[in-house]
Amino acid sequence: MNICMVGYGMMGVWHSQALLGPAAGSDVVLHTAVGRRADALEEFAKRFGYRRWTTSLEEALADPAIDVVILATPSEQHEAQALACFAAGKHLLLEIPMGMSLAAAERIVAAGEQAGVTWGLCHPMRFHIEQLEMRRRIAAGEERIRHIAGRFFLKRLTNMGVTGYMRSWTDNILWHHFCHFVDLGMFLFDYAPIRRVQGHLAPLHPKTGVPMEAVVLVETEDDRTLLVHGSYHAEYRLYDKLIVTDRDTYFFDSVNSTMRTAAGVQPMEQEQANCVRVITDLLGAIRERRQPLAAGRTVLPAMRALQTVQDDWDARWGARSIRGRPL
Repeated sequence: MNICMVGYGMMGVWHSQALLGPAAGSDVVLHTAVGRRADALEEFAKRFGYRRWTTSLEEALADPAIDVVILATPSEQHEAQALACFAAGKHLLLEIPMGMSLAAAERIVAAGEQAGVTWGLCHPMRFHIEQLEMRRRIAAGEERIRHIAGRFFLKRLTNMGVTGYMRSWTDNILWHHFCHFVDLGMFLFDYAPIRRVQGHLAPLHPKTGVPMEAVVLVETEDDRTLLVHGSYHAEYRLYDKLIVTDRDTYFFDSVNSTMRTAAGVQPMEQEQANCVRVITDLLGAIRERRQPLAAGRTVLPAMRALQTVQDDWDARWGARSIRGRPL
């Protein structure tokens, strides 16, 4: 199974490391790497053993030897690149977020289904062992979620990523980071009907040109709630979630990789381990001709919730292109 990796940032590195591990399977070949800067791309390709590299995605997609494309690229490029992959008949793993609007997500889902390829999204929160076990208990009637609260706070006044690499693109707190939490809520609620979505997205920051704070509140018809809030202007990093059920209370600290329950604190797998599970699931879905755990259509409920908050911002400030999110 020949792999084409598009992007050599943190997620390109994590996905490449996962593909080199035993969980990926012996039939996996790191075939082609694609990136923007030739010098950095060549170093990345040689480091992980890709057979070739190119700065042209079009050239890579024209290669009949490539079976699977992994898009680890800036969020604003996901839609056009995913559509190009489907047009070329390639299986696909698309990084979060699927698109920068509900309409973009719907176009991607429709194109993927029409292409008849196997494709999924990198939504790593779905793949946490603890979350999968909780979903099993919920499905078995052993536990019921009452409330989910997520926090995402960091300092991002420049385009430097968490690895210290200065990026060429600008992130979006609502469509990228909040997508993780909102999708997990929809997933654990088993896509229950939504009564109401409320939110707040801050005005454009004079230095960064993007909203720096956001709040999303989702209420289900059966009175369960999801609350996500965060800021790109915090002095230190918070990345955690609290899940209250009728059985226990779970606090997942992704920064320190711990889970706290009524019984105490225990270690939790680090974030990179979930990347391995995402890759393994996607490759397994291709081999077994099944849907992956994060299939595109299953993410649309989260995209609808995010679009509600974006629509409110557009009505207040005017729909416009901003850094990292062109219309």
